[in-house]
Amino acid sequence: MALLLRRTGMQYIDAIEDSVQWAMTQALELWSRDNTPSKPSAWLYRVAYNHLLSEFRATKRKDLLLTEYLAIEENNIFKDEEVPFSGEVGDSMLRMLFVACNEVIPIESQLVFTLKSLCGFSIREIALRLFITEANVYKRYSRAKQYLKNQPIELDNLTDKEVVARLSLVHRVLYLVFTEGYLSSHTDMVIRQDLCEEAIRLVRLLVDSKFGNVPDSHALLALMYFHLARIKARQDDCGALLLLEQQNRNQWDSQQTTIAMTFLAQSANGDIISRYHVEAGIAAEHCLSPSFSQTRWDKIVASYELLERIAPSPLHQLNRAIATAEWQGPQAGLAILKSANIPNWLNHSYYWYTVQADLLFRCGQKVLGKKQAELAIKAAPTDSIKQLLYKRLLERRSF
Repeated sequence: MALLLRRTGMQYIDAIEDSVQWAMTQALELWSRDNTPSKPSAWLYRVAYNHLLSEFRATKRKDLLLTEYLAIEENNIFKDEEVPFSGEVGDSMLRMLFVACNEVIPIESQLVFTLKSLCGFSIREIALRLFITEANVYKRYSRAKQYLKNQPIELDNLTDKEVVARLSLVHRVLYLVFTEGYLSSHTDMVIRQDLCEEAIRLVRLLVDSKFGNVPDSHALLALMYFHLARIKARQDDCGALLLLEQQNRNQWDSQQTTIAMTFLAQSANGDIISRYHVEAGIAAEHCLSPSFSQTRWDKIVASYELLERIAPSPLHQLNRAIATAEWQGPQAGLAILKSANIPNWLNHSYYWYTVQADLLFRCGQKVLGKKQAELAIKAAPTDSIKQLLYKRLLERRSF
């Protein structure tokens, strides 16, 4: 998507989406009968690219674009070869992220557009990740796409000022991509390491760029590497999710932790602390702790309190309640929940029900805890998460 949009223009986004989808259907049909190409992404790009040219011809768009791209031989459509401009893939992806993260577009619509068009999220996955309805996702996506189609955007001519202004928005998109990979709402994959690695690749490109080499980028990269260090220990041999206290810490990747610590140290060069700095610090506490019981929960609680000040979110209150329960007991954690101002989009989510149930059970309030647990399991987006919640909240409880 990013390569084709950059080479043809945002005004052709509908035709490009159709061509990419067509290439995917061809792959599903042909690769199931024949061997998968040695370079699948090159194959997909070539098929989508040539299909797009065919569409241009069919609609008689004999303009400069058509003239320029006719040099591609149509009979090579299934030839397994390097993608033209392969060195531009990462650069094009970043450029398109900066184009889409236009401050004129509401931030919610920016996120929806970039997650769907450039990052490959489904409507359902976006709705779950952003706590909105699928209908709302469709509306926001359509509005953002229509705006971008109607603008005379020069993809390679963003000003320095525009790039700097949009950097924080690009950070947020890549943060969400990694988050979806770490705990996916996909029905068949509870962890999507490919998304995690793609997010890291793009942030590393940012760090190596002129405007992206800033403390926030280093902090975001540190956060991602800390989580990546623990990712292989998050599932058992059957693929079921494991809680932090259940994980075998010997399976954590010390090399990834070392990389994370390096980026965390580099992130300390600035004068401003961001949410990524604080979240990376929390992740470091977990990764460096010799055991779950020896975790410095007081430090983690203090970090969540800081997060609530610099990047207010009710999710931080939930996490602070969990950490407080480990530090000072479940009654203290439950007190935080009772005093919290939780919005509707969260207090009907499985996150809220799960934390409520866990703390109620630990406080001996079994009837209320069971009710919240059942609501949590019902609201969970995937079977894997439902199974994890059942084991955590109900299987080990006696009623």
